[in-house]
Amino acid sequence: MGWRQRVTTTQPGEPLDSIELPDPPATPVHRWGFGAFLVVEAVLLASAAFVSVLAGPVPAGAQIPVRDVLIGTITPTVLAALVAVLITAWRGNGPRIDLRLEWHWADIRLGLKLGVLGLVLTTVSAFIWTQAVGEHNATSAIGALVEDQPMSLTAAVIMFVYLWLLGPICEEIIYRGLLWGAVERLPWGSERWTRLAAFLLSTAVFAVSHLEPLRTTLLLVIAVPIGLARLFTGRLPAAIVAHQMNNFLPALTLLLTTLGVLTL
Repeated sequence: MGWRQRVTTTQPGEPLDSIELPDPPATPVHRWGFGAFLVVEAVLLASAAFVSVLAGPVPAGAQIPVRDVLIGTITPTVLAALVAVLITAWRGNGPRIDLRLEWHWADIRLGLKLGVLGLVLTTVSAFIWTQAVGEHNATSAIGALVEDQPMSLTAAVIMFVYLWLLGPICEEIIYRGLLWGAVERLPWGSERWTRLAAFLLSTAVFAVSHLEPLRTTLLLVIAVPIGLARLFTGRLPAAIVAHQMNNFLPALTLLLTTLGVLTL
């Protein structure tokens, strides 16, 4: 329900009058929905397939070059996120409004707390999952890549920054931003059920979209604290921070493995 403001005015020699002003205009509803999300997913998958063919295979035993990290791993996700932002500018009110990209320190603090919770939950779940499926089957796609072939130090540092900081921003724009906003446009009924539906669907799609069937259950567990950050605050930055916190240890493990400090 909107609010109405009452203003009192006086005229010389006249009694006080009350004037009821109309509701202020609501934020315009964006004109994009699930079609926009499908376009972004298509860009992500098509660009990943294209750059993998363009880069070509790395010779056995050779180091993974910086070019392959930048083009093969980072470019598809960044490109898809940029397309999502452009769609909000073209068919909506821009990323700040449509994707709820408004920064509040309270959101950052909550994101950090849920990120720490996610780290603990992920660590415990990963241990249980590894015991259930075996260490080799529990390895992520990035982990398998490093395990099969060495990575140059420069490439490892770039991958560390991407996995820890840039990747979560791009993925949250796509899933807890664009997909979440698409779900919110549907007539679910109350706002409470709409947000719950957005949380559940974005969590499930996020897990499945990694295309790692054996790890889908684990990815669902990982995604829950991140989705809760978006659900509790109603904005995207909290989810970004929670995602970055969750990715810190895996990214650090990859870097330390490249330096020879750890072995996978």
